[in-house]
Amino acid sequence: MKTIGLIGGMSFESSLVYYRMINEAVRNRLGGLNSAEVILHSVDFARIVALQKAGRWDCAAKALSDVARGLEAAGADTVLICTNTMHLVADAVADAVKVPLINIIDETAAALTAAGCRKPLLLATRYTMEHGFYAERMARHGIEIMVPDGQGRTRTHEVIFDELCQGQVKDSSRADLRLLIEAAKADGADAVILGCTEICLILDPADLPLPGFDSTAIHAAAAVDFALADRQEERRVA
Repeated sequence: MKTIGLIGGMSFESSLVYYRMINEAVRNRLGGLNSAEVILHSVDFARIVALQKAGRWDCAAKALSDVARGLEAAGADTVLICTNTMHLVADAVADAVKVPLINIIDETAAALTAAGCRKPLLLATRYTMEHGFYAERMARHGIEIMVPDGQGRTRTHEVIFDELCQGQVKDSSRADLRLLIEAAKADGADAVILGCTEICLILDPADLPLPGFDSTAIHAAAAVDFALADRQEERRVA
């Protein structure tokens, strides 16, 4: 089994989900008491958020690159940035290490393509919805991203940072997010991406007005596929 390196803490609420999903998937595939080989470096989210607000993405890239190098030195065979927003600096982090970085946008795009979805609504932080990096990378896969209107983007951002990242899950906020999905469906969206790793805490992708794609679950599953690839090959050979 290969070792998965997680850059977590952004926020720790979603890092907990990653850890659980990865280990449950390994146990389900291998049985018994098997669990994943994982190295987690959880950063201080407040420091990263301060860099986001200041627009110091260069400093954020350096901080996460340092973490990635540390994970590699500790024995990680792959690195995951456990947040969609910080994939704004994913290329810089990938360049800082020799092991592969599993990109959450590429993995989500692959899941959408496999399902035949080409025009999804993106629910995410304001940075992810507005900075262009997410839509541009999705466009490489032939996928056209839709986002809520200005008021909807503000509301989604508030739900993520003021509530979900602080452990609060409110029915009123769930209702607001569902209304955004309904509006996007009326405008031609064929799916919805839970494009913040905390949104799975408030929305069930199987119970939405549109087909839901949980980026956290997709990313975690990709990590497990990578970690167990050699074992699966050994079984085929045997």
